[in-house]
Amino acid sequence: MALTPQNNEAFLREVDDELRRDQALHVWRRYGVALIAAVVIALAAFGAYLFWQHRQEQAAGREGEQLQTAYDALAANDTKAAGETLATLTQSKRDGYRVLATFTQADVLLQKNDLKGAAAKFASVAQDASVAQPFRDLALIRQTSAEFDTLKPEVVAERMRPLAVAGNPWLGSAGELMAAAYLQQGRRDLAAQVFARIAADTQVPSSLRQRAVQMAGVLDEKATPASPTAAGAAAPAKNEGNTTR
Repeated sequence: MALTPQNNEAFLREVDDELRRDQALHVWRRYGVALIAAVVIALAAFGAYLFWQHRQEQAAGREGEQLQTAYDALAANDTKAAGETLATLTQSKRDGYRVLATFTQADVLLQKNDLKGAAAKFASVAQDASVAQPFRDLALIRQTSAEFDTLKPEVVAERMRPLAVAGNPWLGSAGELMAAAYLQQGRRDLAAQVFARIAADTQVPSSLRQRAVQMAGVLDEKATPASPTAAGAAAPAKNEGNTTR
């Protein structure tokens, strides 16, 4: 007996559903174990990542406490205890703590007038490609400052040249070192140009801009201030007349 249109549609749906079940069963039999394994591996990897992240946060917290302990020891003039803690932190895998510990070691050496040792510490940061560039630049400036009396003026000028440019965050410090090197060479004109550049940059701290305005005036060069702040710095205190390193 022929099927009515409605019965025919119902029969086709049943056949289609049965075919889908057979296909799904085939896929499950063939790939089910692999799918389960992939899900388990993914969950295990995610759990391992969360555990690793938690451990990293704990380790960072411990290193932060160690650094504070070193600072407390230095405040109490206990350089031995501080030195042991700082030496450990200089081996940290975290750039921030490693750099801070190394800078602090260098500062302690500077207090002891060990310029060579301090310069070596700064150089280790300046040459560390894993450290962010601003910290490397600062380390290079401080290394050069510590070594200034033992370096040829042209070496100082060449080191500071990439940093003593308008817009660079270290223009003030690098520019003073560069200008001092030019003065040692007797190049008052070049030194005055650098001081004028410092005075005109509004990003440079006001104390450095004041010195730059004064030095440019002493060298018979007109430092063009970029703002009323710099213009008002034309008559700073007399005891700021010398460039500091």
